[in-house]
Amino acid sequence: MIDNICFILLCIYFSAFTYIILYCLLQLNLLYHYSKNVKKYKKEHEKFASEENDLPFVTIQLPLFNELYVAERLIDNIVQLDYPKNKFEIHVLDDSLDETVSICKRKVEEYKAKGFHIEHITRDIRTGYKAGALKEATPKAAGEFIAIFDADFLPRKDFLRRTIPHFNDPKVGVVQTRWEHINQNYSLLTRLQAIQLNVHFTIEQLGRRAAGCLLQFNGTAGVWRKQAIEDAGGWEADTLTEDLDLSYRTQLKGYKIVFLERIGSPAELPAEMNGLKSQQFRWQKGGAESARKLIPTILKSDLSFLQKFHGIGHLLSSSVFLSIFLSGMISVPLMLLLPRTELNMTYFTIFQLGFLIIALVFFVGNRRAEIEKPLGLILFKFIILFPIFLALSMGLSLHNSIAVVQGLRGKKSPFVRTPKFNIKDFKDSLKRKKYLGFTLNWVIIAEGLMSIYFIFALVMGLFYGYKGFVPFHAMLAIGFGSIFYFSVRDLSLK
Repeated sequence: MIDNICFILLCIYFSAFTYIILYCLLQLNLLYHYSKNVKKYKKEHEKFASEENDLPFVTIQLPLFNELYVAERLIDNIVQLDYPKNKFEIHVLDDSLDETVSICKRKVEEYKAKGFHIEHITRDIRTGYKAGALKEATPKAAGEFIAIFDADFLPRKDFLRRTIPHFNDPKVGVVQTRWEHINQNYSLLTRLQAIQLNVHFTIEQLGRRAAGCLLQFNGTAGVWRKQAIEDAGGWEADTLTEDLDLSYRTQLKGYKIVFLERIGSPAELPAEMNGLKSQQFRWQKGGAESARKLIPTILKSDLSFLQKFHGIGHLLSSSVFLSIFLSGMISVPLMLLLPRTELNMTYFTIFQLGFLIIALVFFVGNRRAEIEKPLGLILFKFIILFPIFLALSMGLSLHNSIAVVQGLRGKKSPFVRTPKFNIKDFKDSLKRKKYLGFTLNWVIIAEGLMSIYFIFALVMGLFYGYKGFVPFHAMLAIGFGSIFYFSVRDLSLK
């Protein structure tokens, strides 16, 4: 009986870790394509629209919901874009239920009096959340191209002049720029988020483009060809990642996405743990929902094997958290049962390959994102921060696994936006800010218990001499403990 249990646990454990290794190898393949082709796209960033008469009309959409801390900052920033005033319009898509409505109304009236084409568009019912707002606003857009910015983004003045020229190719449906981080140095939490996003906006996006694979529009800081939106069927609200969904549907219609690595759009990172969790839940669940929706279409498409393989891997990438959680949970009873088997522990060392691959990918991605800084400084920061980042990512595995399972099962949940608070540096405070409505829930309690579980596993591993499991259990204990601590601590900010 025990031997059968051990066999089943081993099968699940090796399956989970095999998925993790496969994920790591896909990342390594993207790094290969990125490194091989990064110089190829260098001249693209030099394109600049200078001829005033040839500039197309652009609609700028600003989808908002309860953003009283950043709404005014956003509108003030957008009107400063270096683009002829008669060549663009601004649509403030305001679904807010609080003071944000009056703030937006006042700013719209102010700039309308100054000659800007700007409208304040509200809805009585928030059907479809952000996707619904964009869907209803698209027919109202007079522009051939539509630029979209979330509430916390502050694009630079030359944003339109540097992105619009790429649409000279009629097959380009989207131009996406790299996210930069206004408050990266605010706290350890924001520094760790920057590490992850820097990889996505270097290795992953440009690597996929270089390999000829499917990319994604990241929901903001990008420009759409209006016709591409319409040809792909428009915005749909049946997933929590409407941007990923429409990106894939657009490319399956034959359009291309251009990603510009060296054109950055500054934005604000979530400054507290529960805000980060809401963002992670939406991204991971939405990715799983998009996988459920789009994979059958991808398999039936005329895409190449590599495109299908990377596309499916991309859509299922959130499932890596489920694999981490399962392998962690199973490793403890497995460790205690291993003496009953003849399995050599050295077989488990192959999984260290995944750690080395991810470390390489993340170092290169963060080096590229901060190319202007000295290599020694980047390396020093990386050596300190990357193990912490990895531990906290493991600590989020329970929370994100719930999101993935719900997404794959098709369980629906509302779009919960991540509140932003105009946080720039350590002098800014989150205390008593509105929108901090999080409460203690069973997931937070479970994360605390998980930390105790892996501390026990760590002690047992040291006691019985299972040194191969010690680093894994140590990182899980630290990760779950940290997530629990920050979640509980941030509840006191209300």
